[in-house]
Amino acid sequence: MQEDKKEIKPESLGKVVLLLGGMSSEREVSLMSGKGVYDALVEAGVDVTRFDPKEQSISELEKGGYDRAFIALHGRYGEDGTIQGVLEYLGIPYTGPGVKTSAVAIDKNLTKQIWRERQIPSPKGMLVSADSDLNFVMQELGRDLVVKPAREGSSIGLTKLQDATVEDLHAAIEKALVLDQHVMVEERIFGRELTVAVLGSGQDAQVLPIIEIIAPNGDYDYQNKYFTNDVRYECPAKLSDDLREDISRTCLSAYRALGARGWSRIDLILSEDGSFSLLEMNTSPGMTAHSLVPLAAKNASISYQELVLKILSEARLDFPRH
Repeated sequence: MQEDKKEIKPESLGKVVLLLGGMSSEREVSLMSGKGVYDALVEAGVDVTRFDPKEQSISELEKGGYDRAFIALHGRYGEDGTIQGVLEYLGIPYTGPGVKTSAVAIDKNLTKQIWRERQIPSPKGMLVSADSDLNFVMQELGRDLVVKPAREGSSIGLTKLQDATVEDLHAAIEKALVLDQHVMVEERIFGRELTVAVLGSGQDAQVLPIIEIIAPNGDYDYQNKYFTNDVRYECPAKLSDDLREDISRTCLSAYRALGARGWSRIDLILSEDGSFSLLEMNTSPGMTAHSLVPLAAKNASISYQELVLKILSEARLDFPRH
C-alpha cells in the first residue's frame, strides 16, 4: 500500500467540477456522496465547483473551463455511460470507468454474459418482460429467486424470493418493471454478502480489504444501506488466506474483463461450501458516511480525503485530445 501514499498536490488537479445529484432514482444518495467528496476536496485546498445535471445545463459545464471532473452521480444518466459521453465530448477528464465500461456494467445481464464467458462465477439468470412465461423461468432457475431492474442500483426495485409461487414472481417482476422495462431474474444464492473495492487501472489496479455485510435478516436493502445503523460491517472479512486471495484475484479479473479503470466496487455472495458468485460491479460507488469503499480504504490506511484525491488524480478520457 505504501506506493499509493505519494502526496497529491491540490494545485496539480487544476479546476475541478464535482457532478452530483442528477436525475436517477439514486439522486438522494448521490447528493450525500457529493457532500462528502466536496467537503474533502475543499478541506484539501482543491479548486472545486459543484454541478447538478438536474438543475444546471450542459452549456454551463462547457463554459466552466474545468480541468477534470469527479463523478459522484449514481444510477441512470450518471453511471451508465451517458455523462461519461458528455465529458468525452467536452474533453474533460473524469473519474471512474469510461463510456463503454459504464454502459456495460450498469446492465446486469450484459455484465453476467461477459463474466461467464471468462469463467468468472455469476448466478444463473435471465432477462424477462411483462409477458414472459414464468413457469419456464421457475423451471430454469428454481423457486428461490432474486428479481431486480436490469439497470438500477442501490437495491432499488429488488425483491428476494424464497420458495416462490408464480404469483410471487409476477408481483416482483411488476415492481421492477416500474423502474426498468428490462428485468433480471436470478437464482438466489444463500450465503455471506461480501463486497470488494478495486482502485487504479491496468496492471496498477489493487484490491482493497474485503468487507462482509451483516444486515438484519440478511436484508441489505436501500433503507439499510443508507439510512440506518442496523447493518454491521466486518473489514477485513473473516476468511482464510487462500479464499481471500481467490476472491481478490477473481474480482480483479472481473474488473479487467469489463475494461474498468479508476475505481469500482464488486458485490458477491459466498456460499457455505466456499464457492462464491459475483453479482454486479458498481462503477460509481457511494461515498456517504455508510459507504463501503471509504471503509475498505480506511482499513488499508487510506483516509477519506486521500481516497478522494487518489480517485480524482486518475481522472482520464477514453479518447484523449492531442
